Amino acid sequence: QVQLVESGGGLVQAGGSLRLSCAASRRAFSSFGMGWFRQAPGKERVFVAGISGSGGSSISADSVKGRFTISRDNAKNTVYLQMNSLKPEDTAVYYCAASRTYHSSSYPWEYDYWGQGTQVTVSS
Repeated sequence: QVQLVESGGGLVQAGGSLRLSCAASRRAFSSFGMGWFRQAPGKERVFVAGISGSGGSSISADSVKGRFTISRDNAKNTVYLQMNSLKPEDTAVYYCAASRTYHSSSYPWEYDYWGQGTQVTVSS
């Protein structure tokens, strides 16, 4: 079992930045592919970014490319999402997820564990 706890969300003006963190409870953190997803009110949960266990490869959604960066620190059992140039349409609850099998997957069903989410609100 892996427990994931997100932090770092909040209210920011358009054009601003936030860094989300997701701390994992388990050892062998580097064996898990990690991902960030987001869900806006009334919409389905969508992929934001994913990273392999070693951190050597990552992918991101077209909507955030060039603005968001996913990274991880396996010594701290933590994955990050650096979000720059935020837009009102980035407003959502952001979730981190861990996969035992897949690395940097964009499919939510390929993740085994989920955090409780952190709210990000971008004002115009």
